[in-house]
Amino acid sequence: MSFPVTRPRRLRRTEAIRSLARETRLSTHGFIYPMFVCPGKNVRNPIVSMPGVAQQSVDTFLEECREVEQLGIPGIILFGIPEKKDATGTEAYAADGVVQRAIEAVRRAKLNLLVMTDVCLCEYTDHGHCGIVENGEVKNDPTLELLAAEALSHARAGADIIAPSDMMDGRVGAIRKALDGGGFQDIAIMSYAAKYCSGFYGPFRDAADSAPQFGDRRGYQMDPANAREALREVELDLAEGADMIMVKPALAYLDIIQRVREAFSVPIGAYNVSGEYTMVKAASANGWIEEKRIALEILTAIHRAGASIILTYHAKDAARWLKNG
Repeated sequence: MSFPVTRPRRLRRTEAIRSLARETRLSTHGFIYPMFVCPGKNVRNPIVSMPGVAQQSVDTFLEECREVEQLGIPGIILFGIPEKKDATGTEAYAADGVVQRAIEAVRRAKLNLLVMTDVCLCEYTDHGHCGIVENGEVKNDPTLELLAAEALSHARAGADIIAPSDMMDGRVGAIRKALDGGGFQDIAIMSYAAKYCSGFYGPFRDAADSAPQFGDRRGYQMDPANAREALREVELDLAEGADMIMVKPALAYLDIIQRVREAFSVPIGAYNVSGEYTMVKAASANGWIEEKRIALEILTAIHRAGASIILTYHAKDAARWLKNG
């Protein structure tokens, strides 16, 4: 049938009808809120390039965790800013590291929050790269042992989900082996399986103080021009023991999210990264766009593409907006 018998506008006539016909329903249930923890007490350092986000000491961080819980956001992902950095990122896998202490604080407070932890070395190394550097080259295999040690330290502190973001080959298998060997067979791994070498990470590097001190990360993060490679990366990580996978960034890679969703039946996450967040904040602050409308449209697009889990700095704002209709 065609016009005038068929009229698609009939299903757009009122909000009640539009709601009945709505295909994608955004909710807080899949949100994960990224947080940055740092040494000290009563510390809250706002990140200029990321309005509303801050580096926080564990005590201050815990206050925001209670807010996250009250908003109905199910989980957080932790990034650490260490007291000191060195060539091997020692504080990444120290039992008393800042992320480890933050996990323990959430557990002591008995908050109803999933705790996911980013596993990488870039925040902890003095050179800013995600692995061990030898003669100016980021070495893959020597890095795996340190990533496994970091993951194991997070599990011991009480993490629910380990999320390796380094993009070293074989890191999921190394982490799975370490977790299983340490008695943490039930701890899930969400792999940053398709992490692109993107220009959207700039504000995050301000937040985590993790910019590389030389070169770039093109030698281990993915080329933005490649799509089929993402499917291979996902396949390899699942074969090594990943339980969930992530695509990062999200907005410029909706096609990758969709391809991965069509090819694999595991839970799929997407990281609505700092540059995507900051663009919306900056344009809104200048009166060029309506933040609420644009942010919710972006998050809906990510969900529509196939991501059931969305890591986003807009999680708290979006939770309030959704609650208030």
